[in-house]
Amino acid sequence: LHWMINLKTMKMKISARNIRYFKLAAGIILLFNMMPVTAQNSYEWPIFNGSDQTNRSPETGLLKSWPEEGPALVQTISGIGEGYSSVTIAGGMLFTAGSVESQPYVFAFDMNGKLLWKKPVGQAWTTTMSWASSYTGTRSTPTYDKGNIYFLGEMGLLTALDAKTGKELWQRDLAKDYEAPLTDYGYSESVLVDGNRLYVRPAGKKGHQVCLDRNTGKQIWANTTIPGTEGYTSPVVRDIGGIRQLFGSSSVCYYGVDALTGRLLWKVDAVNQQSLNINNVIVNGNNIFISTGYGLGCMLYKLNVKGTEVVPEKIWSNSLMDNNHGGVVYDNGFVYGSGSRNRGWHCVDFMTGELKWKSTTDEGSITYADGMLYALDQRGTLRLLRATPEKYEAAGSFRLPSGGKGNYWAHPVICNKKLYIRHDDKIFVYKVGA
Repeated sequence: LHWMINLKTMKMKISARNIRYFKLAAGIILLFNMMPVTAQNSYEWPIFNGSDQTNRSPETGLLKSWPEEGPALVQTISGIGEGYSSVTIAGGMLFTAGSVESQPYVFAFDMNGKLLWKKPVGQAWTTTMSWASSYTGTRSTPTYDKGNIYFLGEMGLLTALDAKTGKELWQRDLAKDYEAPLTDYGYSESVLVDGNRLYVRPAGKKGHQVCLDRNTGKQIWANTTIPGTEGYTSPVVRDIGGIRQLFGSSSVCYYGVDALTGRLLWKVDAVNQQSLNINNVIVNGNNIFISTGYGLGCMLYKLNVKGTEVVPEKIWSNSLMDNNHGGVVYDNGFVYGSGSRNRGWHCVDFMTGELKWKSTTDEGSITYADGMLYALDQRGTLRLLRATPEKYEAAGSFRLPSGGKGNYWAHPVICNKKLYIRHDDKIFVYKVGA
């Protein structure tokens, strides 16, 4: 600010008005210099598995180890009911879903945990299968896009809401509109919005995979050539070989369709002991990694694009890391996750399928941030692991408190140096910034 202090020595004529302008500018510059740097780094997690659908947070500056009792619990949000929905964070709000007294709701909270609104969204899923009687509650995670929330209910009701107010914008009964049979475990997909297109899978006679207008819910296209019944993955979109492809699953296969037209481009068989394909694919280059549970395992395909045709070429497959629904994470040429029949946390070479290490007998969900893996055992133990193929290396673990009943199946989320974990009726928020 020497130019302001030494005005008398400057060889130019400056009016009183100009001096006032200079002082004002200096004050503004000083104000911005005093602002904390962290104000410039605000992150969001607007859809299931994050903005780029890789289940990786871009944040840095996080703890590399935990004390014996785990990171500090800084917030608990209660009253969200039964369910396995994870959280989305966008627009300065947190969204999730849960079933209260057998009525599913979407909830919106401010970042201090204050309830802003809740909206009923269709009917609850029920079952007569004894082994699944405890699996009640919402499955899907709300999707945030450009001020709207999109949520797929357990019985196939797709609802668009205003994110600030919860006002209903439109609804589609997908099970009815597309003549879909009842799903065994309720719709679990978290829908994807790409531009003005919304992708969702009714798994019905009139449309297995469909594309709707995000603003109106009107159909853009519907694919009826995909075999099998409902798969439980959420959609992933990528450009490969000049074709924008949408990846998903059915009970008997994984597939890719042209995201613009809905034309089936390719499919590969994936039939496990329960006919359940729940995990999203991992895309790296033109390679597609698939992991599916109940003993089938994992596999890698190369997608060879020839003009408008796509031909999948199997690179390898094995029974390792037969992940059920906890997700897997790619990092620097390796994939991390747990198995279901082949239990334990695994590290597998992405290109060869070689097992680098395996440890514990856990089965659970996983996410990645700042070189570390957050591995949540379905029984409620969270482990902090180093993302390295060299060896299994834990940097801390702790037992989560209980939020109600059932397994810890909701996927963990890292956002703005906080770790969010939902268990049944509660969301636990931990400080994980260094």
